[in-house]
Amino acid sequence: MSELEFVLPEEIEKRSFEIISRELKDRNILLKKEQEMVIKRVIHTSADFEYADTMTFSANAVDKAKALVRNGAHIVTDTNMALAGINKKILEGFGGEAHCFMAEERTAKLAKENNTTRAAVSMELAAEIGKPLIFAIGNAPTALVRLYEMIETKTLIPDFIIGVPVGFVNVVPAKELIMSTEVPHIVNRGRKGGSNVAAAICNAILYELVR
Repeated sequence: MSELEFVLPEEIEKRSFEIISRELKDRNILLKKEQEMVIKRVIHTSADFEYADTMTFSANAVDKAKALVRNGAHIVTDTNMALAGINKKILEGFGGEAHCFMAEERTAKLAKENNTTRAAVSMELAAEIGKPLIFAIGNAPTALVRLYEMIETKTLIPDFIIGVPVGFVNVVPAKELIMSTEVPHIVNRGRKGGSNVAAAICNAILYELVR
């Protein structure tokens, strides 16, 4: 049985990142400097080192996301869980806000009328915000598919997409659609992801801005 160690609450995160860094080194995994804190924070929230291999970044993705936040970008999530996990205080300090339209009455109404999902409708409602938009998708592949359709028809060109839905149905091809676009993105290839991962990526970017 492993021995418990006493760690002060304020030291737990620091200690966790030290362990992650050591284990990455033991696995001979060298992360790119720009991507390092995003991947480490995802591993921190999931305890899954496979993300070091599957996280995919478009050119200069992290720097572009940070620039968007500095300029007051808003973040749109596909779950209230991801919304709750994002550090909104830091985001608001740069003039941005975080949104999730999934639980709104009009979302359900439009989804029923149009025979589509609330996640897809939420992407359409986000276009009304009228600000630079970072989409953080951790649950619904239909949200990514709708974003792709809107990009193709030029209905909405997102400024950035974090595409990390988890699951088995349409998850992989939906992620591949986003990776085929020219929109700056961070996508996790394969089935893994989740709302916690989407929030972790957002927070990694936000924390980098206030270090």
